[in-house]
Amino acid sequence: MRNLTNEDISRLQQNGCVAEDWARVTVADAFRPDYIHDVEFYGDVQLGVFEAADIQVSEDFCKHSGIRRAVLRNVTIGDNCLIENVGCHIQNYRIGSRCLISNVAVVETRRDASFGEGSVISVLNEVGDGNVMIFDGLNSQLAALMVRYEHDAAFTNAIRNIIREDIERKRSNVDGYRVGTIGDNVRITSAKEIINCHINAGCEINGATQLYDCTLRSIPEASVYIGTGVICKDSVIYDGSIISNNAKLEHCFVGEACKITDGFTAENSLFFANCFMSNGEACAAFCGPFSASHHKSSLLIGGMYSFYNAGSNTNFSNHAYKMGPVHWGILERGTKTASGAYILMPAHIGTFSVCFGKLMYHPDTRKLPFSYLIAYGDEMVLVPGRNLTTVGLYRDIRKWPKRDKRPRGGKNSIVNFDWLSPFSVGGIMVAKRTLEALRQVSGDVERYNYHDYVIKNSSLKKGIKYYDIALRIYMGAVMKRHRLERPKSQVGTGKWSDLSGLLLPLSEELRIVEEIKRGRLNTIAQIRDEFWTAHKNYSEYRWAWSYRLICEYYGLEEIRPTDEERIKQDYIAARRAWIAEIRKDAEKEYELGDINEQTLQNFLRDLDQEVQWENLKYDM
Repeated sequence: MRNLTNEDISRLQQNGCVAEDWARVTVADAFRPDYIHDVEFYGDVQLGVFEAADIQVSEDFCKHSGIRRAVLRNVTIGDNCLIENVGCHIQNYRIGSRCLISNVAVVETRRDASFGEGSVISVLNEVGDGNVMIFDGLNSQLAALMVRYEHDAAFTNAIRNIIREDIERKRSNVDGYRVGTIGDNVRITSAKEIINCHINAGCEINGATQLYDCTLRSIPEASVYIGTGVICKDSVIYDGSIISNNAKLEHCFVGEACKITDGFTAENSLFFANCFMSNGEACAAFCGPFSASHHKSSLLIGGMYSFYNAGSNTNFSNHAYKMGPVHWGILERGTKTASGAYILMPAHIGTFSVCFGKLMYHPDTRKLPFSYLIAYGDEMVLVPGRNLTTVGLYRDIRKWPKRDKRPRGGKNSIVNFDWLSPFSVGGIMVAKRTLEALRQVSGDVERYNYHDYVIKNSSLKKGIKYYDIALRIYMGAVMKRHRLERPKSQVGTGKWSDLSGLLLPLSEELRIVEEIKRGRLNTIAQIRDEFWTAHKNYSEYRWAWSYRLICEYYGLEEIRPTDEERIKQDYIAARRAWIAEIRKDAEKEYELGDINEQTLQNFLRDLDQEVQWENLKYDM
């Protein structure tokens, strides 16, 4: 960099430029003032070169780089940017190369800037003391730990100190001001206020109303897009995400490849990995991977979700009576709510369940996953295991991996797509025993009472059957991966956890928590490495758990070749029975007139092909 020459200053003045102190304006060695017009310089300003004539402002429309009609104070600008029509000023920013900043009101960083990092929000309990600290580095696993162990003061203090240190390492100050950054190839057009924001390379902001204290984090393969009318405050938005069409966010974290659009409003909420939110609202919501809400009348409040789909007019009540919105609930992975569904919190819905109607009495169906919960007026009916044999489940478990829009280098949150895993199958084992015990205690009656829910006799019998089919499918599928191999470790033989997408033994989760408390894990990088290690060891941990399950189910001390053949045949029979039930469910939908014959035949053809391929794979 060099100081301006007298000739440079003279030319700039001829172009309508003024400076508080020309000596504080420095430029690149090859700088020429030809494309700098009507600019006011205050404080320390550094300028690159402006040689490029191909800055694209619209499709098939390019302009020469330069600065026109702008006020700059304490700003560094890289090479070949186009900055024009700044209504107020740009202040306290480092701007990269080949950026377009056009028709904006104000871009500045103030003394109190946080860039959306460090605030503690209350997730689940809307009026709680706060449990999740937002920062650039959060993922669904770390957020889930902060929620799950919020009442462990030693853990909470330790993790918050680690996060604060991580934030502090990234801070940059000039004359007491935090310095904002705008990376290379950023486009900011027709925006009003951009205050206290870090904007990574490649991001685009088009027509936003206000970005205040935000970090837009992108990678080369996946940038962030902020669209028309967006208001976003005190938030962090990750690579590949789109916030558009008058969406409003405050105190939120938006993970990778999410889309929040069409007037959706959210406060004190988290969205991770491929969430889609449109039209409705979220408050104190923990939306894990692949959570979706499309409708204006849907409100996600005080709940934890993942692989979740909210039907139209879905609502949750976190006011149980008069003590305020202090209640919350958990919908385990894969849960759906039908149109018009209502759940009275506190509630805990088991994995891959479907909720219909106005569900009162604080439902807790952790011991009966894959169920239908149906409200008929004041009567609450539970159909255990019903969702195991539906077309909807079959389609869901295949669509999620295909809908993962994250590039390989942009997977911040860990997502394990296994629908039958030690976590869910552990629930299935408990469910089968629960139904068998209910039948043994009550006898062969027409209706069974399970807490405040009614289970019909036929539903109980089918539930036991469906759960057993799922067990045999799972055991055979895992067995064909490991054959007669003995487990290498005992890690994983106990209970399992779903840490918002990461499936791991509960013992490993507790070990990570304990090592954070003891200071053995004292950086975000170390903690993330532990999550990834658990994910990489999933197959080994799963086999340790499954080997014990198989021995228990078949009454074995160890698995021998004859046992393997029996497990294989049970697997094939169970898969055929499962596919037959799904076929019946598809044919029922056709008989109701909801789909045409061609759609049915296409689905059944794909179903048959998969059965043949699965059987072939087992013998390979």
